[in-house]
Amino acid sequence: MIRKLNRTTASLLQQRKVKVLQFGGGNFLRAFADWMIDVMNEKTDFNGAVQIIQPVHNRKGVITDTQDGLYHVILNGIKNGKPSQETRLITCVDEILNPFENFDAYLKTAENPDLQFVISNTTEAGIIFNAADVDPNRLSETFPGKLTTLLYHRFAFFKGAADKGLILLPCELIEKNGEALKSTLLQYIAHWNLPETFKQWIINNNTFCNSLVDRIVPGFPKDTAKEIQQATGYEDNLMVMAEPFHLWVIEAPDAVRDAFPADKAGLQVKFVKDMAPYRISKVRILNGAHTTLVPVAYLNGLRTVKDAVEDKTTGEFIHKAVFEEIIPTLDLLSKEELEQFAQDVLERFQNPFIRHELMSIALNSISKFKVRVLPSLLKYIEVKKQLPENLIFSLAALIRFYKGEWQGESIELKDTPEVLDFFKKAWAGNDISKVVHDVLANKNFWDMDLTSITGLEEEVKNNFKRLSC
Repeated sequence: MIRKLNRTTASLLQQRKVKVLQFGGGNFLRAFADWMIDVMNEKTDFNGAVQIIQPVHNRKGVITDTQDGLYHVILNGIKNGKPSQETRLITCVDEILNPFENFDAYLKTAENPDLQFVISNTTEAGIIFNAADVDPNRLSETFPGKLTTLLYHRFAFFKGAADKGLILLPCELIEKNGEALKSTLLQYIAHWNLPETFKQWIINNNTFCNSLVDRIVPGFPKDTAKEIQQATGYEDNLMVMAEPFHLWVIEAPDAVRDAFPADKAGLQVKFVKDMAPYRISKVRILNGAHTTLVPVAYLNGLRTVKDAVEDKTTGEFIHKAVFEEIIPTLDLLSKEELEQFAQDVLERFQNPFIRHELMSIALNSISKFKVRVLPSLLKYIEVKKQLPENLIFSLAALIRFYKGEWQGESIELKDTPEVLDFFKKAWAGNDISKVVHDVLANKNFWDMDLTSITGLEEEVKNNFKRLSC
């Protein structure tokens, strides 16, 4: 018998104190941050609930309305080389509040003496300033504007008490997201002419943490939802599927680690003084592997990341590129830590529950190669005094990929008009030597003339023979 999912049917009537205010109730935060908080509640003395704030006005609080904040997270993937599935009922979400419908209730959340954290994921475009927001007493359209209003209310309600500042953990995928959020709040304070005492309270009594998040969250498992509901015994329309791998790197003082004991719960949460090494490692290894792999695998007739990694030729290629050419250029973390992360990455690429199309990664591949792969290529030459065979082969494949056709079939390239126009003109004459030279010499692509690197141009040309052009 399948029952409706709510706190009565699940026998979960005990209420925890709300310690976390969360801007955003999307799949990622529910399968990442809320999942972690739920594990922390089980394995540590955190014992906190999450109150979700809807950051945009066109979404309703469906979780509270229909399931009392309960839902399942299903972790599907590869663990230790074997398929793995784990289902967890998330019980830490207390309420979802729509501030557009009830502004007074939104302000009331700031009066909670138990509140310690603000977590957010409002997309990369979420941390912005809007000069059109002129009234601090009205709800801003932007997340930082909403947050400034809320924190000002908290500051006034508690009369500027130093111990009522909060720890802010933004998850938006921008560099130094904590610093960006703090800077934007200060813009609003100046824009609204709020008191200097409030500005100093924000600066001195609130902790803005830069953070890096990593977990693939496909969302609602529509293909297997009925089977999962049969297994759990509940009708759950809010379940979320995610991969087992998770990583949250938080740049913060020790006090944050003490207050948010995720690492003590056995979770992959790293509290560090400088997150730059982790960010660079993620970009070079995970993102770099994706970008390195795409053109080689596609021209080899493969269409998904999983198929590419499991293919003997491309699988061996990407393994060598990562372990022999990318990792040796990184010295910010230990070799063991880098190799473990890389092993996790390749295992994640093989996840049978996630269909990751190569063409979805191919978007803007030129700029991606410049940021994700070129630094490894250049560093390898500097350190090893030789050319990295696999990374250069990927560069040759990328140039060939941007011809827009392969073996009589068109490739639907997606890039900026300027990039697409350049390659259309470059390939018009079908002169491989000229195309390679013009691409490598294009400073708009690479911020440097790559033909100045001894032997690189010739090696890229030679690799076209391996591509069977």
